[in-house]
Amino acid sequence: MTGLRVLVSGASGFVGRAVVAELLRQGHTVFAGSRRGEAVGGAQGVKLDVTDAASALRAVQQAEPDAVVHLVGIIAQTKDQTFQAAHVEGTRHMLAATPRGARYLHMSALGADPASKSRYSATKGEAEALVRSSGLDWTIFRPSLIFGQGDDFFGRVLKELVTTAPIVPQIGDGRFPFRPVSISDVAQAFVGALTRPGTIGQTYALTGPEEFTFRQLLDEEQRALGQHKPVVPVPLPLMDLAVPLMGVLPKPPITTDQYAMLKAGNTAPNEPARSVFGLPMHRLQDALPGIVKGGR
Repeated sequence: MTGLRVLVSGASGFVGRAVVAELLRQGHTVFAGSRRGEAVGGAQGVKLDVTDAASALRAVQQAEPDAVVHLVGIIAQTKDQTFQAAHVEGTRHMLAATPRGARYLHMSALGADPASKSRYSATKGEAEALVRSSGLDWTIFRPSLIFGQGDDFFGRVLKELVTTAPIVPQIGDGRFPFRPVSISDVAQAFVGALTRPGTIGQTYALTGPEEFTFRQLLDEEQRALGQHKPVVPVPLPLMDLAVPLMGVLPKPPITTDQYAMLKAGNTAPNEPARSVFGLPMHRLQDALPGIVKGGR
């Protein structure tokens, strides 16, 4: 099955642009949904605010899609945007607007769980529950940390952490595990699901070929930057006190939600997604020098 009409929400974001590019490369007609409605990489722009049910319905009516790829998500709350609105209500609105019989691909996150202490992970889990009970032909993807040109974690957060001070602060013992995945592998999985009926009703973890501890990620980031600063562990009790205080800053270096997720780690085996979608499994070490030099 080729040449589908596909509406992508969050199309102007980091993941959205990669998914749009892969959809176009494989010959699909793409409608790039975003709040401003700008064209993305040759795809037609469509105004789409997922927190507004009427906007979601208008976008779907305009695109008349065979498939909807829902990618909208936020990593930190603001006065204008909450996890509940973006993740839960946004998903509810897209599900309601998606035509019966259309494919629905959903971007969740590794660690999504309604019982999580992290509101990010909890609302991602609540959104998954809505998807599973929707009656649509859905597929859910749960990526780990995603790396690539323009990513926020390796290109900004971790880069600032290792370059700002004379020493590199390490959270606790630094043993929290992660399995970062390439943006190109993520995009290939999403687009691949459209032509694989066997993926309907399935949930896939998207993780890379190698697991790292948080300490190892700090080391890899430094190596890519060509620096050799000492790494100094910061005891968890001290971090537990400091992180909430940072929340009063206009742009805190780490939020309480991000801190909770870091302590929980973010890893899972890369099968079955690797074999089902034929993912190349790009390595973080190969991409990191270009990411940190391009940065943000």
